[in-house]
Amino acid sequence: MLNYIGRRLIQMIPLLIGISILNFAIMHLAPGDPIDLLAERNATAEQKERIKELYGLNDPIHIQYLRWMQHVLKGDFGRSFVDGQPVMKSILERLPYTLYLNFLIMVVIYVVAIPVGIISALKQYSKFDHLMTSMAFLGQAVPSFWIGLILIYFFGLKLDWLPISGIGTIGLNVRTAGFWATVVDRAAHVIMPVTVVAFGSMTGVARYMRSSMLEVIRQDYVRTARAKGLPEKVVILKHAMRNALLPIVTLLGAELPLLFGGMVVIESIFSWPGIGLLSIRAIFQRDYLIVMAINMMGATLMVLGNFLADLLYVVVDPRIKYS
Repeated sequence: MLNYIGRRLIQMIPLLIGISILNFAIMHLAPGDPIDLLAERNATAEQKERIKELYGLNDPIHIQYLRWMQHVLKGDFGRSFVDGQPVMKSILERLPYTLYLNFLIMVVIYVVAIPVGIISALKQYSKFDHLMTSMAFLGQAVPSFWIGLILIYFFGLKLDWLPISGIGTIGLNVRTAGFWATVVDRAAHVIMPVTVVAFGSMTGVARYMRSSMLEVIRQDYVRTARAKGLPEKVVILKHAMRNALLPIVTLLGAELPLLFGGMVVIESIFSWPGIGLLSIRAIFQRDYLIVMAINMMGATLMVLGNFLADLLYVVVDPRIKYS
Protein backbone atom coordinates (compact mmCIF):
# COMPACT_ATOMS: atom_id res chain seq x y z
CA MET A 1 0.00 0.00 0.00
CA LEU A 2 2.80 2.42 0.93
CA ASN A 3 4.61 1.57 -2.32
CA TYR A 4 1.45 2.36 -4.27
CA ILE A 5 1.03 5.70 -2.49
CA GLY A 6 4.67 6.57 -3.15
CA ARG A 7 4.38 5.73 -6.86
CA ARG A 8 1.23 7.79 -7.23
CA LEU A 9 2.80 10.79 -5.51
CA ILE A 10 5.84 10.58 -7.80
CA GLN A 11 3.58 10.33 -10.87
CA MET A 12 1.87 13.56 -9.83
CA ILE A 13 5.07 15.58 -10.25
CA PRO A 14 5.44 15.45 -14.08
CA LEU A 15 1.68 15.87 -14.45
CA LEU A 16 1.65 19.06 -12.37
CA ILE A 17 4.74 20.36 -14.18
CA GLY A 18 2.98 19.86 -17.51
CA ILE A 19 -0.13 21.63 -16.21
CA SER A 20 1.98 24.54 -14.92
CA ILE A 21 3.67 24.94 -18.34
CA LEU A 22 0.31 24.93 -20.12
CA ASN A 23 -1.13 27.34 -17.55
CA PHE A 24 1.80 29.75 -17.94
CA ALA A 25 1.71 29.59 -21.74
CA ILE A 26 -2.04 30.25 -21.94
CA MET A 27 -1.72 33.31 -19.69
CA HIS A 28 1.00 34.70 -21.96
CA LEU A 29 -1.17 34.15 -25.03
CA ALA A 30 -4.15 35.86 -23.40
CA PRO A 31 -5.07 39.32 -24.73
CA GLY A 32 -3.99 42.43 -22.88
CA ASP A 33 -0.72 43.60 -21.38
CA PRO A 34 -0.09 43.61 -17.60
CA ILE A 35 2.12 46.63 -18.13
CA ASP A 36 -1.03 48.68 -18.70
CA LEU A 37 -2.01 47.86 -15.11
CA LEU A 38 1.44 48.37 -13.61
CA ALA A 39 2.20 51.65 -15.36
CA GLU A 40 0.44 54.96 -14.83
CA ARG A 41 -2.28 55.94 -17.28
CA ASN A 42 -0.14 58.55 -19.07
CA ALA A 43 3.10 56.58 -18.89
CA THR A 44 5.46 56.95 -21.82
CA ALA A 45 6.82 54.06 -23.86
CA GLU A 46 10.17 54.49 -22.11
CA GLN A 47 8.57 54.22 -18.67
CA LYS A 48 6.70 51.08 -19.71
CA GLU A 49 9.96 49.61 -20.99
CA ARG A 50 11.59 50.23 -17.61
CA ILE A 51 8.73 48.41 -15.86
CA LYS A 52 9.17 45.46 -18.23
CA GLU A 53 12.86 45.34 -17.36
CA LEU A 54 12.05 45.60 -13.64
CA TYR A 55 9.65 42.64 -13.74
CA GLY A 56 11.71 40.63 -16.22
CA LEU A 57 8.97 40.65 -18.85
CA ASN A 58 11.51 41.14 -21.65
CA ASP A 59 13.15 37.82 -20.87
CA PRO A 60 12.37 34.74 -23.01
CA ILE A 61 9.21 32.94 -21.94
CA HIS A 62 11.06 29.88 -20.65
CA ILE A 63 13.22 32.08 -18.39
CA GLN A 64 10.09 33.79 -17.07
CA TYR A 65 8.50 30.40 -16.44
CA LEU A 66 11.51 29.05 -14.53
CA ARG A 67 11.65 32.21 -12.42
CA TRP A 68 7.91 32.00 -11.68
CA MET A 69 8.15 28.27 -10.87
CA GLN A 70 11.08 28.91 -8.52
CA HIS A 71 8.95 31.33 -6.52
CA VAL A 72 5.88 29.04 -6.64
CA LEU A 73 7.86 26.20 -5.05
CA LYS A 74 8.54 28.57 -2.16
CA GLY A 75 4.83 29.36 -1.85
CA ASP A 76 5.21 32.79 -3.46
CA PHE A 77 2.82 33.38 -6.38
CA GLY A 78 3.86 37.02 -6.75
CA ARG A 79 1.88 40.20 -6.20
CA SER A 80 -1.39 41.29 -7.73
CA PHE A 81 -1.06 43.70 -10.65
CA VAL A 82 -4.15 45.58 -9.43
CA ASP A 83 -3.62 46.25 -5.71
CA GLY A 84 -0.04 45.07 -5.17
CA GLN A 85 -1.13 42.62 -2.48
CA PRO A 86 0.54 39.18 -2.34
CA VAL A 87 -1.47 36.69 -4.37
CA MET A 88 -1.53 34.08 -1.60
CA LYS A 89 -2.86 36.67 0.85
CA SER A 90 -5.72 37.51 -1.53
CA ILE A 91 -6.55 33.82 -1.96
CA LEU A 92 -6.35 32.98 1.75
CA GLU A 93 -8.66 35.89 2.58
CA ARG A 94 -11.33 34.44 0.27
CA LEU A 95 -10.70 30.75 0.90
CA PRO A 96 -12.75 30.37 4.14
CA TYR A 97 -15.91 31.66 2.42
CA THR A 98 -15.54 29.20 -0.46
CA LEU A 99 -14.79 26.32 1.91
CA TYR A 100 -17.82 27.21 4.02
CA LEU A 101 -20.15 27.34 1.02
CA ASN A 102 -18.78 24.15 -0.54
CA PHE A 103 -18.98 22.24 2.73
CA LEU A 104 -22.68 23.05 3.03
CA ILE A 105 -23.24 22.13 -0.63
CA MET A 106 -21.46 18.77 -0.28
CA VAL A 107 -23.42 17.91 2.87
CA VAL A 108 -26.75 18.71 1.21
CA ILE A 109 -25.85 16.81 -1.98
CA TYR A 110 -24.82 13.54 -0.36
CA VAL A 111 -27.24 13.56 2.57
CA VAL A 112 -30.15 13.95 0.14
CA ALA A 113 -28.91 12.20 -3.03
CA ILE A 114 -27.79 8.88 -1.53
CA PRO A 115 -31.11 8.04 0.22
CA VAL A 116 -33.09 9.28 -2.79
CA GLY A 117 -31.04 7.09 -5.14
CA ILE A 118 -31.48 4.03 -2.92
CA ILE A 119 -35.24 4.51 -2.59
CA SER A 120 -35.56 5.09 -6.33
CA ALA A 121 -33.71 1.83 -7.04
CA LEU A 122 -35.80 -0.16 -4.56
CA LYS A 123 -39.01 1.30 -6.03
CA GLN A 124 -37.99 1.03 -9.67
CA TYR A 125 -40.59 2.33 -12.17
CA SER A 126 -42.76 3.71 -9.36
CA LYS A 127 -44.11 7.28 -9.35
CA PHE A 128 -41.26 8.28 -7.04
CA ASP A 129 -38.72 6.80 -9.46
CA HIS A 130 -40.26 8.60 -12.44
CA LEU A 131 -40.32 11.88 -10.50
CA MET A 132 -36.68 11.49 -9.50
CA THR A 133 -35.67 10.67 -13.08
CA SER A 134 -37.49 13.75 -14.38
CA MET A 135 -35.83 15.95 -11.76
CA ALA A 136 -32.44 14.46 -12.67
CA PHE A 137 -32.87 15.34 -16.34
CA LEU A 138 -34.06 18.81 -15.37
CA GLY A 139 -31.12 19.36 -13.05
CA GLN A 140 -28.63 18.30 -15.72
CA ALA A 141 -30.30 20.23 -18.56
CA VAL A 142 -31.00 23.60 -16.93
CA PRO A 143 -27.93 25.84 -16.39
CA SER A 144 -27.25 26.63 -12.75
CA PHE A 145 -26.89 30.35 -13.41
CA TRP A 146 -30.40 30.43 -14.91
CA ILE A 147 -31.84 28.71 -11.83
CA GLY A 148 -29.95 31.22 -9.70
CA LEU A 149 -31.41 34.19 -11.57
CA ILE A 150 -34.93 32.73 -11.30
CA LEU A 151 -34.55 32.25 -7.53
CA ILE A 152 -33.20 35.79 -7.14
CA TYR A 153 -36.12 37.22 -9.11
CA PHE A 154 -38.89 35.38 -7.25
CA PHE A 155 -37.58 34.84 -3.71
CA GLY A 156 -35.31 37.87 -3.52
CA LEU A 157 -37.01 40.62 -5.50
CA LYS A 158 -40.69 39.66 -5.87
CA LEU A 159 -41.39 37.99 -2.52
CA ASP A 160 -38.48 39.54 -0.61
CA TRP A 161 -38.05 36.36 1.43
CA LEU A 162 -34.30 35.88 1.02
CA PRO A 163 -31.28 38.17 0.57
CA ILE A 164 -29.82 38.09 -2.92
CA SER A 165 -26.12 38.75 -2.33
CA GLY A 166 -23.26 38.66 0.14
CA ILE A 167 -22.59 36.49 3.17
CA GLY A 168 -24.56 38.55 5.66
CA THR A 169 -26.33 41.84 6.27
CA ILE A 170 -23.87 44.72 6.56
CA GLY A 171 -23.52 45.85 10.17
CA LEU A 172 -25.36 42.84 11.58
CA ASN A 173 -23.19 40.69 13.84
CA VAL A 174 -23.18 39.01 17.25
CA ARG A 175 -22.46 42.28 19.05
CA THR A 176 -25.18 44.33 17.35
CA ALA A 177 -27.96 41.74 16.97
CA GLY A 178 -27.10 38.75 19.13
CA PHE A 179 -25.95 35.22 18.32
CA TRP A 180 -29.16 33.65 17.02
CA ALA A 181 -30.15 36.63 14.89
CA THR A 182 -26.71 36.49 13.26
CA VAL A 183 -27.01 32.73 12.66
CA VAL A 184 -30.43 33.17 11.03
CA ASP A 185 -29.11 36.00 8.86
CA ARG A 186 -26.09 33.96 7.70
CA ALA A 187 -28.32 30.95 7.01
CA ALA A 188 -30.69 33.08 4.92
CA HIS A 189 -27.78 34.27 2.78
CA VAL A 190 -26.59 30.73 1.94
CA ILE A 191 -29.97 29.16 1.12
CA MET A 192 -30.11 30.25 -2.53
CA PRO A 193 -26.44 29.61 -3.48
CA VAL A 194 -26.50 26.18 -1.83
CA THR A 195 -29.84 25.29 -3.44
CA VAL A 196 -28.69 26.30 -6.94
CA VAL A 197 -25.44 24.30 -6.88
CA ALA A 198 -26.80 21.36 -4.91
CA PHE A 199 -29.81 20.86 -7.18
CA GLY A 200 -27.79 20.19 -10.32
CA SER A 201 -25.20 18.01 -8.61
CA MET A 202 -27.67 16.25 -6.33
CA THR A 203 -29.81 14.95 -9.17
CA GLY A 204 -26.75 13.56 -10.94
CA VAL A 205 -25.44 11.84 -7.80
CA ALA A 206 -28.90 10.37 -7.14
CA ARG A 207 -28.96 8.91 -10.66
CA TYR A 208 -25.51 7.40 -10.16
CA MET A 209 -26.62 5.93 -6.84
CA ARG A 210 -29.79 4.52 -8.39
CA SER A 211 -27.91 2.82 -11.25
CA SER A 212 -25.26 1.43 -8.94
CA MET A 213 -27.85 0.16 -6.46
CA LEU A 214 -29.87 -1.56 -9.20
CA GLU A 215 -26.76 -3.37 -10.37
CA VAL A 216 -25.77 -4.45 -6.85
CA ILE A 217 -29.16 -5.77 -5.68
CA ARG A 218 -29.18 -8.17 -8.64
CA GLN A 219 -25.91 -9.79 -7.54
CA ASP A 220 -25.83 -13.35 -6.22
CA TYR A 221 -24.57 -12.41 -2.75
CA VAL A 222 -27.61 -10.16 -2.23
CA ARG A 223 -29.93 -13.00 -3.26
CA THR A 224 -28.05 -15.30 -0.87
CA ALA A 225 -28.45 -12.82 2.00
CA ARG A 226 -32.18 -12.66 1.35
CA ALA A 227 -32.41 -16.46 1.08
CA LYS A 228 -30.83 -16.76 4.53
CA GLY A 229 -33.78 -14.82 5.91
CA LEU A 230 -31.93 -11.62 6.78
CA PRO A 231 -34.17 -8.58 7.26
CA GLU A 232 -34.46 -6.44 4.13
CA LYS A 233 -33.03 -3.46 6.02
CA VAL A 234 -29.88 -5.43 6.84
CA VAL A 235 -29.56 -6.71 3.27
CA ILE A 236 -29.81 -3.20 1.81
CA LEU A 237 -27.77 -1.22 4.33
CA LYS A 238 -25.07 -3.76 5.18
CA HIS A 239 -24.63 -5.82 2.02
CA ALA A 240 -25.85 -3.74 -0.91
CA MET A 241 -25.29 -0.09 -0.07
CA ARG A 242 -21.59 -0.37 0.74
CA ASN A 243 -20.79 -1.80 -2.69
CA ALA A 244 -23.17 0.60 -4.42
CA LEU A 245 -21.23 3.54 -2.96
CA LEU A 246 -18.13 2.82 -5.07
CA PRO A 247 -19.09 5.13 -7.99
CA ILE A 248 -20.09 7.83 -5.50
CA VAL A 249 -16.58 7.75 -4.02
CA THR A 250 -15.19 8.66 -7.45
CA LEU A 251 -17.59 11.59 -7.69
CA LEU A 252 -16.56 12.78 -4.24
CA GLY A 253 -12.92 13.01 -5.32
CA ALA A 254 -13.87 14.88 -8.48
CA GLU A 255 -15.74 17.51 -6.43
CA LEU A 256 -12.56 18.82 -4.78
CA PRO A 257 -11.60 21.26 -7.59
CA LEU A 258 -14.90 23.07 -6.99
CA LEU A 259 -13.27 24.52 -3.91
CA PHE A 260 -11.41 26.92 -6.19
CA GLY A 261 -12.65 27.21 -9.74
CA GLY A 262 -16.01 25.53 -9.99
CA MET A 263 -17.97 28.23 -8.16
CA VAL A 264 -17.07 31.12 -10.47
CA VAL A 265 -20.55 31.65 -11.92
CA ILE A 266 -22.52 31.12 -8.70
CA GLU A 267 -20.25 33.31 -6.59
CA SER A 268 -20.50 36.04 -9.24
CA ILE A 269 -24.31 35.89 -9.36
CA PHE A 270 -24.71 36.03 -5.58
CA SER A 271 -21.68 38.30 -4.93
CA TRP A 272 -20.24 35.65 -2.63
CA PRO A 273 -16.71 36.82 -1.66
CA GLY A 274 -14.95 33.54 -2.37
CA ILE A 275 -12.30 32.16 -4.71
CA GLY A 276 -14.70 32.05 -7.67
CA LEU A 277 -15.53 35.75 -7.46
CA LEU A 278 -11.84 36.57 -7.02
CA SER A 279 -11.06 34.52 -10.13
CA ILE A 280 -13.64 36.18 -12.37
CA ARG A 281 -12.58 39.66 -11.25
CA ALA A 282 -8.93 38.81 -11.85
CA ILE A 283 -9.79 37.65 -15.39
CA PHE A 284 -11.65 40.87 -16.22
CA GLN A 285 -8.87 42.97 -14.68
CA ARG A 286 -6.18 40.90 -16.45
CA ASP A 287 -4.56 40.12 -13.11
CA TYR A 288 -2.88 37.04 -14.54
CA LEU A 289 -0.81 36.07 -11.49
CA ILE A 290 -3.99 35.50 -9.46
CA VAL A 291 -5.57 33.54 -12.32
CA MET A 292 -2.48 31.32 -12.66
CA ALA A 293 -2.37 30.69 -8.90
CA ILE A 294 -6.03 29.67 -8.78
CA ASN A 295 -5.61 27.46 -11.87
CA MET A 296 -2.61 25.69 -10.33
CA MET A 297 -4.39 25.11 -7.04
CA GLY A 298 -7.45 23.80 -8.86
CA ALA A 299 -5.30 21.42 -10.92
CA THR A 300 -3.51 20.22 -7.79
CA LEU A 301 -6.85 19.54 -6.12
CA MET A 302 -8.04 17.62 -9.17
CA VAL A 303 -4.99 15.35 -9.06
CA LEU A 304 -5.26 14.90 -5.29
CA GLY A 305 -9.00 14.27 -5.62
CA ASN A 306 -8.46 11.39 -8.03
CA PHE A 307 -5.76 10.00 -5.73
CA LEU A 308 -8.07 10.30 -2.72
CA ALA A 309 -10.87 8.53 -4.61
CA ASP A 310 -8.55 5.58 -5.31
CA LEU A 311 -7.65 5.34 -1.62
CA LEU A 312 -11.29 5.57 -0.56
CA TYR A 313 -12.05 2.57 -2.77
CA VAL A 314 -10.07 0.44 -0.31
CA VAL A 315 -12.11 1.76 2.62
CA VAL A 316 -15.45 1.14 0.90
CA ASP A 317 -14.55 -2.21 -0.70
CA PRO A 318 -12.08 -4.43 1.25
CA ARG A 319 -11.74 -6.67 -1.83
CA ILE A 320 -9.61 -4.00 -3.50
CA LYS A 321 -5.94 -4.16 -2.57
CA TYR A 322 -3.12 -1.93 -3.83
CA SER A 323 0.35 -3.39 -3.89
